[in-house]
Amino acid sequence: MTSRPASQPLPGAGSTVLPQPQRVVIVLAVAALLGMAGHIFTDTGWRLATLWLIGAGLGFALYHAAFGFTGAYRVLITRGKSASVRAQMLMLAVAVLIFFPAIEAGSVFGNPVRGFVFPAGWEVAIGAFLFGIGMQLGGGCASGTLYTSGGGDTRSMITLFFFIVGMTIGAWDIERWEALPALPPISLPETLGMWPALALQLALFAAIAFAVARRERRLHGHVEPIFTRHPRNFLTGPWPFAWAALALALLNAATLVVAGRPWAITQSFATWGSLVVDHLHIDDPFFWVYWDEPTRVDLLHRPLMLDAMTLMNVSLVLGAFLAAGLAGRFRPGWRIGIGPLAAAIIGGLLLGYGARMALGCNISAFFSGVASGSLHGWIWIIAALPGTWLGTKLRPLFALDPKSSEESHKTPIRM
Repeated sequence: MTSRPASQPLPGAGSTVLPQPQRVVIVLAVAALLGMAGHIFTDTGWRLATLWLIGAGLGFALYHAAFGFTGAYRVLITRGKSASVRAQMLMLAVAVLIFFPAIEAGSVFGNPVRGFVFPAGWEVAIGAFLFGIGMQLGGGCASGTLYTSGGGDTRSMITLFFFIVGMTIGAWDIERWEALPALPPISLPETLGMWPALALQLALFAAIAFAVARRERRLHGHVEPIFTRHPRNFLTGPWPFAWAALALALLNAATLVVAGRPWAITQSFATWGSLVVDHLHIDDPFFWVYWDEPTRVDLLHRPLMLDAMTLMNVSLVLGAFLAAGLAGRFRPGWRIGIGPLAAAIIGGLLLGYGARMALGCNISAFFSGVASGSLHGWIWIIAALPGTWLGTKLRPLFALDPKSSEESHKTPIRM
């Protein structure tokens, strides 16, 4: 992972007082998060209100650690730096240790739970490949685009808009890919048994972490730690990568318990886009094949206030907004070059269309899929990495890497 900007003193370090605009950001974020939590609790009860706060925690952790997938694999490919990838392996290891027994039991504290176990085939592979390209051009995946938007990154907001457009187009165009060959849903715990599957997963995480760390040591003479001896302030950040890895694993587990399924993001993008299409009378999405699925049929008829995924996505943005204010770094910039703008548009469309094909992004398909023991989660990452490599090669065409490699590592990487 990369280091944080050195040009700005950290608030809360005893030498810097937060300027007035950052204090306003904090007040607005806290008021929105707590006010909405109270409103949701009053209208719908504790479950959705709890998921709202979990989403805020996810955004807070993602922002303070600049913890991500997009930049993590880009710096691994281009410079051999592996800290963020090793942190992801820690995150997955903690997640499977919680998920596997919970899913095996079928319920936690009396609440039924299920994992994400979906078919794995060419549609998932092609979609993940497109998603990998889109991440590098758009500057983030679903969670990364949300948290950087909350942190004030204007290009991420553009990427997010076209992500939603791409996801909506993918929902409309779903019949194009339905006939591609695919394996049935395969759960490793059900196929191998819970304990052998758990041992296999943990061994794979350890092997990946060891391999990338060994390569980093060979290239740089040392391995960047994911735990630091002197971690920064919890509220103002920045966090060590391991803090975010543990926070995301535990918050995903909390989502599993409260929502009854793991953390997911992109389904709500299709919902939002389809509702806009219907409102503008562009088409009638209620007759699209995508919305005929039994698990989706009610989503367009349900108020967004009752959609847990929508609530978590919005609160994730607000959690990052709060973190940016506490860190003193909420400073939106409105100047975007033609190249980066074009990359945000193309990347967003590829992200959305690819996520629809791949049955999710790196959160629902990879993180939550692997944590659930689904084979499709591994197919997703195997296919996404070549797309990531290609997207990395395309970035200079859009003036996305203007700095030298020595300078570029001074900015946080994104999901």
